[in-house]
Amino acid sequence: MELRVVAGRSCFSRGNVTDAACGKVTSTDIGSWLAEDVGTGDATSAAVIDEDALCEARIVVKATAVVCGLDVAAAVFDELGARLEPLVADGDRVEPGPVARVDGPARAVLTGERLALNLIGRLSGIATLTRRYVDAVEGTGVTILDTRKTTPGLRELEKRAVRAGGGTNHRLGLFDGVLIKDNHLRLAPSIAEAVARARTTGLPVEVECDTLGQVGEAIEAGADRILLDNMSPDELRGAVTLVDGRAGTEASGGVTLANARAIAETGVDFISVGALTHSAPALDVSLEVL
Repeated sequence: MELRVVAGRSCFSRGNVTDAACGKVTSTDIGSWLAEDVGTGDATSAAVIDEDALCEARIVVKATAVVCGLDVAAAVFDELGARLEPLVADGDRVEPGPVARVDGPARAVLTGERLALNLIGRLSGIATLTRRYVDAVEGTGVTILDTRKTTPGLRELEKRAVRAGGGTNHRLGLFDGVLIKDNHLRLAPSIAEAVARARTTGLPVEVECDTLGQVGEAIEAGADRILLDNMSPDELRGAVTLVDGRAGTEASGGVTLANARAIAETGVDFISVGALTHSAPALDVSLEVL
């Protein structure tokens, strides 16, 4: 089977943001994930459960959460010959309780259990944390962004989970936007020259700035967005005043749920949060045979 994962354009892409770049989770992906866990076979299920046994089960979340990944879990069970029926949709905020039903050959259900739960727990954890950040800045007009700090091989799914939680994807990768960071600037002649060279790509250009002096240089060079790295609220307000609407402003570094609103109230346009994907706690979720 082939599961299409729609990865909408990042906020940093040019063009209509309703356009979609489609990624795919294929049977090859599912197969490689299963192979890691199952190996030569599920020894316990094969030994204990009759080959022709059938079962019904439900997937239960143990905390208030934003759900994501049920369709990917369904693909896991489908690969094994079982079936998952979702009871909620991606992006739904749910209370503790069942979110899906599973039925089919008992061996298949138990063999796919851990992979399916890992995926739901990981993706729902990201979606849930993202929603907490989005709620924290509600009413300020600020957009919560993710970063490229994702699990190798799971970027499209993790970025989809961010969207399910109400966040927005930053760059999808190194290919769809220019972000001139401190290490680039250490190797480039100047901010102005770096921006001029980056313009030849035809992509939007963002410059990471640690000081107001760098902000001024980046604005004069014509950057589309300024990444304000690890600045205090007072420094952020000063940067927003200096930019004066000539470019987008993005606060990054040291962002927590405790200070996100204070950062948003400085007037920045975006706040990027690496923790959405690198530190989101997995949702506690289980499969219960009925």
